[in-house]
Amino acid sequence: MKAFYSDQFVLPLPPGHRFPMAKYALLRDAIAQALPEVQLLPAPSASDGELALAHSPAYIGDIANGSLSPAGQREIGFPWSPAMAERARRSVGATIAAVRSAMQEGVAANLAGGTHHAYADQGSGFCVFNDVAVAARLMQAEWGRGSASRFGQPEGVRRLPLKVAVIDLDVHQGNGTARIFQGDESVFTLSLHGDKNFPFKKEFSDLDVSLPDGCGDADYAAALDRALDEMAHRFEPGLVIYLAGADPFEGDRLGRLKLSFDGLEARDRRVFDWCLSRRIPVAFVMAGGYGVKIEETVQVQLNTYRTALAYWQRWQNRAP
Repeated sequence: MKAFYSDQFVLPLPPGHRFPMAKYALLRDAIAQALPEVQLLPAPSASDGELALAHSPAYIGDIANGSLSPAGQREIGFPWSPAMAERARRSVGATIAAVRSAMQEGVAANLAGGTHHAYADQGSGFCVFNDVAVAARLMQAEWGRGSASRFGQPEGVRRLPLKVAVIDLDVHQGNGTARIFQGDESVFTLSLHGDKNFPFKKEFSDLDVSLPDGCGDADYAAALDRALDEMAHRFEPGLVIYLAGADPFEGDRLGRLKLSFDGLEARDRRVFDWCLSRRIPVAFVMAGGYGVKIEETVQVQLNTYRTALAYWQRWQNRAP
């Protein structure tokens, strides 16, 4: 199974900054040690043209040139620097690469990504560019104009436009993603999130499920099952992008939910089962995770990779 990583994911930040930047290198090292079957590959840098599929040219220019206003930088939560701009591009590039790989092999991943608070013309909440939105639109464009064989499809077969489902299970609502795709019938946005958590002004996803503080394993699983069933009745995707946030974990500083390690593994199995049973490729990204103990965040994410690898293996052994 292919997973995309970049050293640029680890951005130097001022002392005392609350974003746990070290988790990316820790996750990479944990995967390399515990899951040698996962192929760690370098993340490409997204181009201006790719970013423009979901972002305004003016905003792309502000990030590239360092002309983003102080207020815009505060809204994102990272000070601007060339390293910040390059990290943002590679985070998008890793999701693009993961989606392309998933279309070929069934399952693939980005060790970062899930920057779902970024809007078309502004960033927010540690999110600069919206990697999921860019990757979804780029894959739809490539599907529409590219050869079928590139995606494992026989030549000469007329294909319908590619529909994409975004399953966002970060504890925070994917407000930027929801806003970007509002009114777009080719993309279905599903978000399970804490009702009283950031962002405090929610956008409208195609399906929003708001959860109370303290929601635990059983209630979360029941809500997810209902949401997946409803999505199945309303939408038939050809690709799923899954935000496997670690922040619903009971030990997360910002999450306010109470999912255990086992509950989060069960969550992941539900999503991968839903995709595999329908033979829908799935690319997953790690989104949020702010554990009081950073090693617990990394363990949640490593468990997601272990679960995904098992489904990737099943995908390879299953006849098309």
